[in-house]
Amino acid sequence: MARILVVDDEDELRASVERILRRAGHDVDTAGTGELAKSRLERAAYDLVITDYKLPDADGLELLQRTRAAQPDAEVVMITAFGNIPLAVDAIKQGAYDFLAKPFKKAELEHAVSRALEKQALAAENRRLRVELADRGGPTPVKVIGQSEALRRVLQVAEQVAPSSATVLITGESGTGKEVVAEYIHRASPRRDHPLVKVNCSALPETLLEAELFGYERGAFTGAVGRREGRFAVAHRGTLFLDEVGSLSPAVQVKLLRVLQDGTYEPLGSARTVRADCRIVAATNADLAGEVAEGRFREDLYYRLNVIAISMPPLRERPGDVALLANHFLRLYAAKNGKRVDGFSRAVLEELDAYRWPGNIRELEHAVEHAVVLAMGRTIEPEHLPDHVRRSRGLAGEEGGPPVVQVPVGTPLEEVERLLIRETLRTTGGNKQRAASLLGIAARTIYRKLED
Repeated sequence: MARILVVDDEDELRASVERILRRAGHDVDTAGTGELAKSRLERAAYDLVITDYKLPDADGLELLQRTRAAQPDAEVVMITAFGNIPLAVDAIKQGAYDFLAKPFKKAELEHAVSRALEKQALAAENRRLRVELADRGGPTPVKVIGQSEALRRVLQVAEQVAPSSATVLITGESGTGKEVVAEYIHRASPRRDHPLVKVNCSALPETLLEAELFGYERGAFTGAVGRREGRFAVAHRGTLFLDEVGSLSPAVQVKLLRVLQDGTYEPLGSARTVRADCRIVAATNADLAGEVAEGRFREDLYYRLNVIAISMPPLRERPGDVALLANHFLRLYAAKNGKRVDGFSRAVLEELDAYRWPGNIRELEHAVEHAVVLAMGRTIEPEHLPDHVRRSRGLAGEEGGPPVVQVPVGTPLEEVERLLIRETLRTTGGNKQRAASLLGIAARTIYRKLED
């Protein structure tokens, strides 16, 4: 049972929704105006708010913002006329969970309510676990921001492999969050109470990297005035994260292969054999299979590293996650710079959604920081964004209208279909049921196409 507030100025619709929800066992309050809804939000706590976009004395976005401010744990489902779907999509970008287009069926209402309450319950459980871990003095779980299907698949694999000792290879473009997933795996593993040691293999020359990884004895090379432990020793009983592992030299590849094969290594300048007790998680933005084919990376090492493969999706393939990440970075940099910035204008959200983000999450973070620093008021406007982001409206439609997919003449039909499905999912924030409805196809067709 959940406590739900239903806000709509149509008496018959409001009563019908209330009746359906009460029969499902929920505790329901109603309001016919924005003012009454605000009053109820001040006096009672709700798990879910279902509100019409257009009210006599307010609009849905205003009530959405009021709900977010008064009760940040509550989910919001927007009701809108079918012709105002772009407005509802805008509401989703600003934090609403879903929308229902009038007239909607009982099953659609029940499905939307069930999914919203499931998300609300999962968020509450995550908060409870964080508190419990903090009380025990344990590590706080890593916060991975996003709700796209592509990210969910990554996290599902990460959760499955975390309890094991298997070596993991994380691949993906630069800036997609490979290091965050490595930390996520470590924090969810039995080794979480021990160090997570990170090494950027491309940032150090070959001789220095070898000494950094395996340690050295006094006099091992010029400048080695004392004995020093390597990163394998520092990561004892923990996890060693090797970023940009594709840049390893042949000599270091040989020594790393030995560690993966028999768990031992020798520090530079030493004849003693040291046993390594750490899990290895590696990451690269290079095509290691291609590097193997070209003879630049050892095939046996590649297969030792690639026991469990996780491919990080680029940001352009994570519909709905751009707005979530942008709001996270907004709060982060507003606090860091001591500025009172509350959110993005609708035009900015459209700009962010239209841009392809070749630099992925790292580029988005820098763009939001740039905007926060330049913002003069409490809302980020288009002129505050970097110029290259504002000039990229290749997929945006006319102001106030739905997004447009531009396809060159001669594009294969299979590619056209792929683009259309991808951009429709981006518009619906990853909601496959809504995307199928907009495309006029069955939801199972969306699932099948995604699998293909």
